[in-house]
Amino acid sequence: MLFKKKGWLRQEFDEKLLSQLEATKQEWMRQKSLIEKSVEPSDDVLNELKVAETKYFFLLKEAKNRKVYL
Repeated sequence: MLFKKKGWLRQEFDEKLLSQLEATKQEWMRQKSLIEKSVEPSDDVLNELKVAETKYFFLLKEAKNRKVYL
């Protein structure tokens, strides 16, 4: 019974990881397109892009380590 709960929890957190990964990717792509459309992007916008990109790649690495795929 304990092992079933462990598998259930792993599945639940894997699903949350995938949803966070997708949301972070969309945010990164949104900011990237905003910068591409800008004439002179401000430093704050560029910093937000780097943060979003870093979050995405961190979550992607975590998903690969956990062997979670879409």
